[in-house]
Amino acid sequence: MRTAPCTAFCSDMEFRSARQAILQLLHTVAPADLPVLLEWMRTTRDFDEFTQDNNDVMLKNIAEDLRNCLPLETMLSSEHLALQKIQQQPEPTIQVDAFLYDEDFIDSLCEEGKMSRNYCMVCGSHQTAPLGFVSHSFSLMELKFIYHHVLPDLSGKVLVDVGSRLGTVLYGVLHADICTQGSLLQNADVVIMNNVFEYFLDEAEQARAWEYISHNVRKQGSLLVTVPSLEESLSGLQVNIQLSPWVEQVPLNYDVYPEKHIDREALEQIHLYKIL
Repeated sequence: MRTAPCTAFCSDMEFRSARQAILQLLHTVAPADLPVLLEWMRTTRDFDEFTQDNNDVMLKNIAEDLRNCLPLETMLSSEHLALQKIQQQPEPTIQVDAFLYDEDFIDSLCEEGKMSRNYCMVCGSHQTAPLGFVSHSFSLMELKFIYHHVLPDLSGKVLVDVGSRLGTVLYGVLHADICTQGSLLQNADVVIMNNVFEYFLDEAEQARAWEYISHNVRKQGSLLVTVPSLEESLSGLQVNIQLSPWVEQVPLNYDVYPEKHIDREALEQIHLYKIL
């Protein structure tokens, strides 16, 4: 049996014609199903391919290139302290780089048997529990939130990303101990630090790094973006850092993405401070 193509949807349509066609289509939906369809249209990610801008495409291409160069777990043997801390988590936890592997990609890996979201609580049984996932890179959504809703226009500004790991914030990498980069920090207009020391330095080295940063990130009006908060990062460390004379926290709006699939908890880990 042959079917004739629908010319209304096969030719290029201008906005008014397309809107009218969609409204006409909605009028043909069974009344009982219309609320379900409208809710799907509000929350689905099936339209992502139509709303991606060139920046999204470039970031996804970079992620694909990096996936082809790195092992699935994206952990290197030199990251021994991070590996040790992951193994010390109260529940089985694996490193999954959020920039390289979004939720849809993880689902596809699970379907292919290359990854699992669960671990067996009793070997050989059906008693399973969710695996813990940890990432030391920003996800695409977190990056967009920072650049679109946290930071101001950066034209002519100096941005320093401390501990970029795979370099998802900046793709200009300086491989050096941050405690040797006083001039760079002193001239920065924005400093971004994502979970930067906890998994990679022991407590004494963390304290040394934070003391150095607090003494050199002093440019009045410059911005500091941290994950997690400064209070959480410094808790438990032997440091002499008084936050109130150094920084002022800037409130952020975490409700800019109303979609249900957005990981609000991850966005709430992002904190912005202004240097006083």
